[in-house]
Amino acid sequence: MRLTIKPKSECRFDLVALGEVMLRFDPGDGRITTARSFQVSEGGGEYNVARGLKRAFGLDAAVVTAFADNPVGRLAQDLIYQGGVDQSYVRWSKYDGIGRSVRNGLNFVERGFGIRGAVGCSDRGLTAASQLKPGDVDWERLFTRDGVRWFHTGGIFAALSETTSAVAEEAMKAAKKHGVIVSYDLNYRESLWKSIGGVGRAREVNRGLARYVDVMLGNEEDFTAALGFEVENVGEGYSKVEAESFKRMIGLAVAAYPNFAVVATTLRNAKTATRNDWGAICWFDGHYYQAQAREDLEIFDRVGGGDSFASGLIYGFLANKGPEWAVECGAAHGALAMTTPGDTSMATLAEVEKAMRGGGARVER
Repeated sequence: MRLTIKPKSECRFDLVALGEVMLRFDPGDGRITTARSFQVSEGGGEYNVARGLKRAFGLDAAVVTAFADNPVGRLAQDLIYQGGVDQSYVRWSKYDGIGRSVRNGLNFVERGFGIRGAVGCSDRGLTAASQLKPGDVDWERLFTRDGVRWFHTGGIFAALSETTSAVAEEAMKAAKKHGVIVSYDLNYRESLWKSIGGVGRAREVNRGLARYVDVMLGNEEDFTAALGFEVENVGEGYSKVEAESFKRMIGLAVAAYPNFAVVATTLRNAKTATRNDWGAICWFDGHYYQAQAREDLEIFDRVGGGDSFASGLIYGFLANKGPEWAVECGAAHGALAMTTPGDTSMATLAEVEKAMRGGGARVER
């Protein structure tokens, strides 16, 4: 199956992402439990992809999400303005004064170092985005009047509530109706599913949504936990043996879901929190394309690496560069995103292309 992408001349947006955007609180070199100050930024699995396409690759991107209308929500709005992602389809919920009925999501993340892994603690119950329900968003207007080339959402948004998975399905159906490419990042998070049915519920929801997906993304844990494809030797996700196991896993996914036109996954061996082996594989039109391996990649902040891989891969297809270039672009962009703080990419297209060519890290003057 091939991808038929609408021309830019017919569409206002190259990509629209559906998902929750939280405020991230980063204690820097310290730990959450002992911090006395935090650096604040915005982030969210689906939003990060849109922001990467806008800031790193210069495409027109929008986010569909919701905030409680208070100063915290307006701070998130201001941060999104800085990222350049269009907010025409952001919904604002009336705030009750203390957050009994609606609030904004907070995400506390420490980066980890050496043998101490990264730690995340989210505070996102009753958020405005989790309360989105079918009928809240005018998808017909978005996909017809404005025009969209690519729609992206994922398993984080689908896990927020019973209604968000229904919103995701509503959006994906509308996108397919209007010839928009649909990508989905499985992004399995145990913390989001454990109180609402665990792995069983995750598989039920994600298998239902997978029917509408053209481009499926995820790592080994995602495909196993969220879709149920278990393959031997998939653990660290980097060695030659494990890469072959990933290919078998992808083969099972494609056989189960013939609607998949692209399946892509990152390969990572986390030796320590700050040194990872990093790579990626993409399946397209019956062929596998594997990005160059980066051994002992130095990590500053690993959060968002997979999202930046996704935005680089998507850019490759939107720019009609082909699957081999796209997976190399995704892997390079993901690697660069993990060299800077925060969920979102600070890389430029020139830096991504340099990394794809194997360029070094000598100082540029």
